[in-house]
Amino acid sequence: MRTRFHEDLEQLANQLHTMCLRDRAAIAAATGGLLNADLEQSERAIEICQELDTLRDQCEHTAVALLALQSPVAGELRKVVTAIQLVANLHRMGALTEHIADIARRRHPEHAVPESMRSIVARMGAAAVAMATSAAAVLASGDPEDAARFDAEDDTMDRLHHELLTAVLACDGHSSKAMVVDMTLLGRYYERFADHTVEVGRRTIFMATGCNPEEWAATRPRDR
Repeated sequence: MRTRFHEDLEQLANQLHTMCLRDRAAIAAATGGLLNADLEQSERAIEICQELDTLRDQCEHTAVALLALQSPVAGELRKVVTAIQLVANLHRMGALTEHIADIARRRHPEHAVPESMRSIVARMGAAAVAMATSAAAVLASGDPEDAARFDAEDDTMDRLHHELLTAVLACDGHSSKAMVVDMTLLGRYYERFADHTVEVGRRTIFMATGCNPEEWAATRPRDR
């Protein structure tokens, strides 16, 4: 029975990793569609996000089966419960990405992002892809040390979000209300996407150590 349990637990871990990789593909496509007014890329991003609904259901089915049929205890139970929480974070990343792609689709064939802000949004998109890449790597390795590095990457996204809001506030009176709303929402969507990758890191630390990130950080060797 325990052999079957660990095989199913590995399957769940692989499903989570797949979700994160699909999140990365979706945010890359959504950003490309947004910056290039490319309807095909925007539609592709939305398709990937819809695939995430199926992946979420598969993960939840695997997790519930583990809880109901395998009677996990102690560290095993922690891994299954944390996996369920990770599913929610990874699915939310997809939902936020779909919002980004939808803005590009609604404004097509016009550019949703004005030329003056395109560089900022491009950097936000690149940061989101990088954070999704890091999240996928952490899910694959389960290494809490790698997971702890997310805060620095999130700081980059926070700075870019602030830069974008500053640019929006500096818009002159000729800017359309629709553009202002779009850019404000886009900034928020990218920021929240990054926040969920940070949660992936935090939950990985708990899954690996049994401690919340703050407790673990206080006890780990300082020279590492």
